[in-house]
Amino acid sequence: MNDPGEHEPVADTAIILPPGFLQNPVHFLAFGLGSGAMARAPGTWGSLAAIPLYYLFFWLPVWGYWGLVLAAFLVGIWLCGKTADDLKVHDHGGIVWDEFVGMWIVLGYHPETFFGVLAAFLLFRFFDVLKPWPISWCDKKMPGGLGIMFDDVLAGLMAIAGLAVLDLWLFPGFF
Repeated sequence: MNDPGEHEPVADTAIILPPGFLQNPVHFLAFGLGSGAMARAPGTWGSLAAIPLYYLFFWLPVWGYWGLVLAAFLVGIWLCGKTADDLKVHDHGGIVWDEFVGMWIVLGYHPETFFGVLAAFLLFRFFDVLKPWPISWCDKKMPGGLGIMFDDVLAGLMAIAGLAVLDLWLFPGFF
C-alpha cells in the first residue's frame, strides 16, 4: 500500500501537454496535425486523420507514392523521437505520426471503395492495438523514434496482407 503522500505513476497518455506544446511545428506534426491531442483513443483519431491526407497523394505513380511514404517514415523517426524526448515519455499516446505512416502503408493497396478504405482502417487498428509478434517485440525492444515508428510500419504491412487476403480470396473485387 502506498503512503498517503505517494502518487501512482501516471499513464503516458494522461500526461498533460505543456502550454503551447502544439504550437511547435515538430510537435504539431508528431501529434498528427493535432489529431493525437484527443482525450480518448488518440491512435484511432490519428489513423482516421491520415485518410483524407492519403487522398492528396494517392494519385502519384507507384514509385512516387512509396517514396513519399518512405520519406514520411524517415522524417517520422526524428519527429516522434524529438517529441518523445521533449515530453520525457518514450511513446506518448498522442504521438500519432506513426499511425499516419502505418495507414498510408495499408492504403498503398489502393482500395477503391468506401468498404475497402474501412477494411484498411479496421485491419490497421486491429494489428496496431493487438500488437501480435513481431510487432509487440519491436514495440518493447526498439528505442527512440525508430521504435515508435517501426511497430506501426509492421502493423501496416500485416494489415496490407490482410486486405490482400480479403480482396483476392474472400471478397474478390469488393475493395
